[in-house]
Amino acid sequence: MTSVVGTLALQGAFARHIAALRRCGVDAIEVRTPAQLAQVDALVIPGGESGVISKLLVSNGLKDELGERLAEGMPTFGTCAGMIMLSAEILDGRTDQFCYDRVDIAVRRNGYGRQIDSFEADLTVTALGPDPLRAVFIRAPKVERVGPDVEVLASVDEVPVICRQGPVLVASFHPELTDDIRLHQLFVSGLAGIGPDGGPDDPIE
Repeated sequence: MTSVVGTLALQGAFARHIAALRRCGVDAIEVRTPAQLAQVDALVIPGGESGVISKLLVSNGLKDELGERLAEGMPTFGTCAGMIMLSAEILDGRTDQFCYDRVDIAVRRNGYGRQIDSFEADLTVTALGPDPLRAVFIRAPKVERVGPDVEVLASVDEVPVICRQGPVLVASFHPELTDDIRLHQLFVSGLAGIGPDGGPDDPIE
């Protein structure tokens, strides 16, 4: 694996994402400027507050450059607020925020409630093998519409929480807050165009 994977380092637990990516064996760097964005082959957009991330993308000169890279098909993994940024529609978005329309889903910010309503759940994710994935939901977005080209990889109470469309993977929770790196591995495996065991759809054991 020779790809350089960036993590948008404007807000959120970006250091934990970088640590997880490095455990996956990739060169992982922080991205705060257009010059740093130009160095990466793929990007992780972490959690935080999606409205604030929108403002910081503008103030750091990244909004249009990131939009161009995404439109070109750059593989991207968005978690929590990152899912919101990559969605097609924010149902309750602020007037000064935007999204990049890379996954055909509509999301509601804080759809699971406020910080006090945070919870954890064990997810069944076929692509990750037989063992459940522990997911930490903190002020998580809720997916309320899924387009026909979106693959739902996991749900909680029939609500999608991991989705994939082409080179873009999104999760409504924080996978970086546990020691389980299988979701990061799934993203990294797609950078080579093959599954972790040699096939396009092989589960991670």
